[in-house]
Amino acid sequence: MRAGVAGGVLGTLAVAGASASANAAEPVTQTLELPTLTADVASQVAQSADATQQAAANYQLQAERDAAAAKAAKQAKADLADAKAEKKKADEAARKAAAERASRSAERTVLTSTASTSTSSSTATGSAAAIVSFVKAQIGKSYVLGASGPSAYDCSGLVQAAFKQVGISLPRVSQDQSTAGTQVSLSNLQPGDILYWGSAGSAYHVAVYVGDGMFVGAQNPSTGIVEKPLSYDPPTGAVRVL
Repeated sequence: MRAGVAGGVLGTLAVAGASASANAAEPVTQTLELPTLTADVASQVAQSADATQQAAANYQLQAERDAAAAKAAKQAKADLADAKAEKKKADEAARKAAAERASRSAERTVLTSTASTSTSSSTATGSAAAIVSFVKAQIGKSYVLGASGPSAYDCSGLVQAAFKQVGISLPRVSQDQSTAGTQVSLSNLQPGDILYWGSAGSAYHVAVYVGDGMFVGAQNPSTGIVEKPLSYDPPTGAVRVL
């Protein structure tokens, strides 16, 4: 009987032990599966984060490229506008230069015609002859601003001194001398006429027409008093005092 009891007890213990061993093994199996699942999720999260970061980087790069392209297009538009403006200015300058050349050509034509006028209008007589003789006698003397002779003159000082020889008192400055007589055409000049450069009343230079398309004037400190053809420096207008 004892042997039977002992066998039964041992059998019970064996079953209990096996059951306990089985029950103890189950939690171990479940515990081992959790880290594997967590690692998979973490890997997926990391991959998703990398993808998001890459997408953001790509978006930023594209935005920078778009901004650069827009800036380049804006600069190209500005450059084109500048080029058009410069071309317009150049065209306008060329037009003005052409107009000025045409005007100069017309002036020279008039002055050439003046130089070939009749002998009667080119030959000085009376007071005109005295004025012409005086200014020609001053050729070679110095130009000095404000000087009225006898060793040096400025332009209006020479003209004033010339007319003083025939008893005519002229204003001292070129602005006033340019309106001291009757305005005459450059195509109808006579010896003794006063030539002026600039507008009547605001002339900046004067000289004396001496006939045959020539004038005598105190030009500047470099040249002094010289005789030159009208085409050398075409005057703007003329006045006749005699």
